[in-house]
Amino acid sequence: MTTHETHGQSSDGDDKATYDEFKTLVNMTAHQLEKWLETDDSRAVGQKDGNAESVGHQSGRRIIELLGAKKSDLHADDYAHMRKVTGYVKRHLAQHPHGDIEHTKWRYSLMNWGHDPLK
Repeated sequence: MTTHETHGQSSDGDDKATYDEFKTLVNMTAHQLEKWLETDDSRAVGQKDGNAESVGHQSGRRIIELLGAKKSDLHADDYAHMRKVTGYVKRHLAQHPHGDIEHTKWRYSLMNWGHDPLK
């Protein structure tokens, strides 16, 4: 199915670039991410509205779905979420803190978005 530059959709070439960048930056497997999202550390980070699930935690659940999907089954909203993920990961990586990052909220937040900076 060919998409066009109209109505907020991207071209097939843009979708390929988005897919490739997503697959590069999301360096956790669906299984690793699923296990991570079950932890207290995962739930403790991110922006939340009251007692609601954080944005990153919600994104992590969506990333698991995307990792399990066939490329041919992906739609415009899937590519839009991939762009959101890659944008977040790149911005967050640019804010790399000094020192040991293993047990930092910075790392935990990135992991909610499917990127483990220690890999």
